[in-house]
Amino acid sequence: MMVRVAAAAAATWMILMLAPMVLLAEGAEENKKAESVSSETDPYIWLEDVEGEETLDWVRARNKISQAKLESDADFSTLQSDLLAILDSNDRIPFVRKRGEYYYNFWRDEKNERGVWRRTTLDEYKKAEPKWEVIIDLDELAKAEGENWVWSGAQVLRPEYNRALVSLSRGGADADVTREFDIATRKFVEDGFNRPEAKGGMSWIDIDHVFISTDFGPGSVTDSGYPRIAKLWTRGEKLEDAKVVYEGKMTDMSISASHDSTPGFERNFVRRAIAFYNNEIYLLKEDGSLAQIETPNSAGKGVHREYLTLELREPWTVGDKTYKTGSLLVANFDDFMAGKRDFTVLFEPTDRNALAGARFTKDYLLLNVLEDVASKLFVMQPQADGSWSKTPLVGAPTLGTVSVSPVDSDESNDYFMTSTDYLTPTTLYMGEVGKQPEELKAMPEFFDATGLTVAQHFATSKDGTKVPYFMLYRKEMKFDGANPTLLYGYGGFEISLQPGYRATVGRAWSTQGGVYVVANIRGGGEYGPRWHQAALKQNRLRAYEDFAAVAEDLIERKVTSREHLGIQGGSNGGLLVGNMVTLYPDLFKAAVCQVPLLDMKRYNHLLAGASWMAEYGNPDLPEEWEFIRTYSPYHNVKEDVDYPTVFFTTSTRDDRVHPGHARKMFAKMEGWDKDVLYYENIEGGHGGAANNRQSAFMTTMAFTFLKQQLFPKDKE
Repeated sequence: MMVRVAAAAAATWMILMLAPMVLLAEGAEENKKAESVSSETDPYIWLEDVEGEETLDWVRARNKISQAKLESDADFSTLQSDLLAILDSNDRIPFVRKRGEYYYNFWRDEKNERGVWRRTTLDEYKKAEPKWEVIIDLDELAKAEGENWVWSGAQVLRPEYNRALVSLSRGGADADVTREFDIATRKFVEDGFNRPEAKGGMSWIDIDHVFISTDFGPGSVTDSGYPRIAKLWTRGEKLEDAKVVYEGKMTDMSISASHDSTPGFERNFVRRAIAFYNNEIYLLKEDGSLAQIETPNSAGKGVHREYLTLELREPWTVGDKTYKTGSLLVANFDDFMAGKRDFTVLFEPTDRNALAGARFTKDYLLLNVLEDVASKLFVMQPQADGSWSKTPLVGAPTLGTVSVSPVDSDESNDYFMTSTDYLTPTTLYMGEVGKQPEELKAMPEFFDATGLTVAQHFATSKDGTKVPYFMLYRKEMKFDGANPTLLYGYGGFEISLQPGYRATVGRAWSTQGGVYVVANIRGGGEYGPRWHQAALKQNRLRAYEDFAAVAEDLIERKVTSREHLGIQGGSNGGLLVGNMVTLYPDLFKAAVCQVPLLDMKRYNHLLAGASWMAEYGNPDLPEEWEFIRTYSPYHNVKEDVDYPTVFFTTSTRDDRVHPGHARKMFAKMEGWDKDVLYYENIEGGHGGAANNRQSAFMTTMAFTFLKQQLFPKDKE
């Protein structure tokens, strides 16, 4: 089993698409301490009170206005119904993970709103309609316990695979509980391992031991709100008596410990995440001592069987050899820990490509390389002389986005592979390295793609950088500047936006005559670490210049015009949208700003905000606030400027990006009589929705708003 101990793992957990009451109270107290006089300088500071009665009354009043405006649209109900049918469709692919002899899946549909955790055999899975064995019915559990449970995942204990650690959150928050579950009896284990509600996690070592990182009480969480302490917890022991294996600093992002259960290579690790892409990894020895894996903190680190892999995010000189940023290196793990520094370069980037992923099967390493945002898959095989051979993966598609993952990296060279693009529904294959893969399942066409086509273009940014973007449009489209166009982006945390089948976008936008554009701006990972690092901190404006360049290119090519150009983004993408609105108000007609960061003066004092200072900077330092202020929408919006119409959406239960960002920005613009709408989902977490029904509703609102703003009146 591949043990991923890279900083990217934390990125997935903490940021790409709300705490319990006790955490909310702590967050409010923290905010109060952070700026005791802020109410004098920020008249909307009161909107940071997440679940205050006055605040929620304000939210409900704005929600009512937005619903009245959008739900009255003649097409709203039909679109919402169609989107829900897509999300609930039993024709979707039920992706699985192998655990022992069974293949597990979590599934939501019309009959299972909250979802079911279920399993089947491989023979059954290959059938068009497999027979599933339900392990946990989350709707029944939520009803029995009177909780609005949302599935957060499960870890099954090997080698018997009869116990699981099941994680559940209230309303989709990052904060969750973890409870021990007996798969054979279908019951939670009485007096079993039980992690109370908090941000953190718990993972198996063996039947009587787990690693746990959580809120252990005052002083046990970091300034970012994540665990500062990792413990080894023995069955029957009180949680407060669990053995501490590592304590981090308050300024760290998070601390965790994990067990690699690969037969013959069992190891324990401790991970200290200092910031995004800044971590220290330690081998936890049997005597409790720690041995650091002495590599650059910025490197992504992985351990599989006898191998150590490093994904470099900065140049690294070892002896007389300097390895390039973006390279993938491999070494023998035990030799490395003994002091040897013998590396083999498995991948080195060019100006056009980057490493998208590396996954081990039993005897091979599968490389996924992005070349101008298109996937290419290769097989790396170790040779007797210590070198590695490289060959294309047999049967891998050569177009679109392709991903590959091992079925069971400890036992076989089998893999799952998916292939997709903007017009091609996702197809799932199963294969064995060296043989032609077998198509297992394919998603149906959820929208009529007849007449639609996709093209990749490159815009020239302010500093001369070529920025790629994809455009989905009708072949017969007239280049007359009148086409309603939606431009989407993210541009942060080294996250790549790759082509994929977006059924809801197809149904709600493309088939209605809208042009859909995805911009691969700097800050993302489309060209590896260099693309990400080019837009960090004081260089953040480059991401927005890239996005503006794409918008200008669309207008110059007469795809659209300002009157028909809208933008959309969420989270860090919401910050992108906020900046495009405030810095480039003349480029756009409408904007959808979802679960956004907007107040960059206070972001590091709100919920998980402190964990992102490596990306944006520390606004508490005057020299850094000087450049952060240039991309703080809340501080750059002005009363005497005409802005695009903006639809702000967020979630009360988002305990990652504080809903106060969207609330305050909307309130300021509303106070100046700007054309703005607001909707806040009471559930949903950072994803904005806790179930398919909520997802369909929120998506329908966004696209209805965009249609009303961007479509010529005779096309509505």
